[in-house]
Amino acid sequence: MNNMPATRRSLLGGIAASSYLSIQGANDAVRIGLIGCGGRGLYVSGFMAKVPGVAIAAVCDVHTALAEKAKARAGSGCSAYQDFRKLLEQRDLDAVVVATPDHWHAIATIRALEAGKAVYVEKPLAHNVREGRAMLEAARRTRKLALPGTQHRSAAHYAEAARRIAAGEIGEVRLVRVWNFSNMLPNGIGRAPDSAPPPELDWDLYLGPAPMRPYNPRRHGPTYRWFTDYAGGTITDFGVHRFDTVHQIMGEKSPLSVSAAGGRFALNDMGEMPDTMTVTYQYPGYAMVYEMSNINGFGSGGRQPGVRYYNARTTQDRPHGEAYYGTKGTILADRIGYEVYMEGESKPPLRVDAADATSLHAAHFIACIRGLEQPRSDLERAHRATNVAHLGNIAYLTGRRIQWNEKEESIPGDREADALLGRTPRKPWTLA
Repeated sequence: MNNMPATRRSLLGGIAASSYLSIQGANDAVRIGLIGCGGRGLYVSGFMAKVPGVAIAAVCDVHTALAEKAKARAGSGCSAYQDFRKLLEQRDLDAVVVATPDHWHAIATIRALEAGKAVYVEKPLAHNVREGRAMLEAARRTRKLALPGTQHRSAAHYAEAARRIAAGEIGEVRLVRVWNFSNMLPNGIGRAPDSAPPPELDWDLYLGPAPMRPYNPRRHGPTYRWFTDYAGGTITDFGVHRFDTVHQIMGEKSPLSVSAAGGRFALNDMGEMPDTMTVTYQYPGYAMVYEMSNINGFGSGGRQPGVRYYNARTTQDRPHGEAYYGTKGTILADRIGYEVYMEGESKPPLRVDAADATSLHAAHFIACIRGLEQPRSDLERAHRATNVAHLGNIAYLTGRRIQWNEKEESIPGDREADALLGRTPRKPWTLA
């Protein structure tokens, strides 16, 4: 590995779904239930359905039109529900995929684990720190498989980057930079008046543990991420993937302190989260800086000729990524590859190509259910990575530097900030 020439090459990671045909026991039937039938839920469950012997046997969404669409896609033998509790009563399900908005991840996951199902839950793990802790405790209590949808863990190139850094190839890494950039100018998610919910949507059930609000189309669908009732904006949506990767590469530790700056400066819409934010994290032995913009899509340079980055708008921008700055060199990485730049060298960097690992991670979940593979991640790691995002938002909301006690999961000496680690679910919903 260390003697690899500095030339462009291809890297294939994980096991393709078709490879399971050759593994003993791979055709044991697995029946999946899908909770949340939006784009991501259909995308991930679709990869699972391509694994031999897997069937999407039940689907659920508070919006019945989405559930019926998912049912038609799954084919005969699939049931459709509006209430996830009815889906969990279907005894022939082996596992569920939780792909709801963030504020439903905790309760749906906990109830599924208690119903004896294995769970694949999308990132971010939970709406807040307390909910994530409850999910982790439920997984430990039930001893059921719970795999977070942090698919970077199934990307071989990230594991390879971790080995390079651990081997000291770029020296001591004392600074890590993470960025998520997009351009939503000028109107962001737009504006819409409150109105009556459509008849096919159970609005009260959609809100669930979140506060009661009048129906607004911007609060439902993909734009929910910009409202604090349901999510945490870009840092919880995209940032969690990268924080999980930083932990994988730099060691499974948590930050000691966090400070943030930013605001909703330019977007003329209903969104509540900042459109510009920087967060500085002090880790044991290194600092991490997170940068986010919804009003500029460039992100970073360092883009290699001929490489098309996801969500890129021009031939030069790199809208998402991480940079690991060592005393001997730098690694720039994202989910489609990485480059190694050595200090003082003017020759082209080593380039390693890869691809998004969602399909591999989905197939990995099925292999774990069948006992063919050990989980590459767990709720504890996902909880730790998601907390990094939550702490960034808390530092931003309070406007001051906060300290983090990982062992107690508390923010000592700051009652206002500590109170933001959780919330009381709206009745009758509870985490217990």
